[in-house]
Amino acid sequence: MDVITVLALAVAPGVAISLFVYWKDKFDREPRKLLIWSFVLGMISTLPSILVEAIGISSFKTEEGMMAIAINAFLIIGLTEEFFKFVMLRFYAYRKKEFNEPFDGITYGVMVSMGFATLENIMYVTQYGMGNAFVRMFTAVPAHATFGIVMGYYTGLAKFSKKEISCLLQGLIYAAILHGSYDFFLMQNSIPGLAIGALVSLVIGLRFSVKAMRLHQNISPFRHEQVHDRQQSGQV
Repeated sequence: MDVITVLALAVAPGVAISLFVYWKDKFDREPRKLLIWSFVLGMISTLPSILVEAIGISSFKTEEGMMAIAINAFLIIGLTEEFFKFVMLRFYAYRKKEFNEPFDGITYGVMVSMGFATLENIMYVTQYGMGNAFVRMFTAVPAHATFGIVMGYYTGLAKFSKKEISCLLQGLIYAAILHGSYDFFLMQNSIPGLAIGALVSLVIGLRFSVKAMRLHQNISPFRHEQVHDRQQSGQV
């Protein structure tokens, strides 16, 4: 299969998930320019992540056992990748005036996360081929989307809360924990069948994501405005 087809399969999942979340932002959709830039910044965030991870993994390359796997999964990979995504979200979209409702945290969080996942996917797929593309389409890329929604949910709360720093830290920490859990179960191979834990963590992330989107939709100030406008129209 040609290179263009392989790249298309690598890019398609991230773009599809981004469009889905954009569609779920029903009441006040974000400017496409900001969404595209958030996606690009997510791609850029892979570069410092790769550097930090390489340094961290080399520092523990002589270590063995579950503790070493946990350090790699939760701290070196999970926390590193989510931290650099968080930086892009916090210091770009979060500061824009268009970030004017809690659901925007999810929208921009997913765009950053999908940018990261897309470039990562391209690197994996071009190296390991078509089979890897299909596997990651239903596992790693949706997992990154759930990490973005977790972070975005709390970032959306932070924007309109007096406990801003606490909510921001919650988003970063919970995303890193979910990411670390997913990677931990995939990385270990000493206990047969334990890799199923990665699927369990993905399902948990997906369930939270559905609930988080619904909760932020329900508290959108623009939702209430639309309901009020429809009521007013019905009275005329």
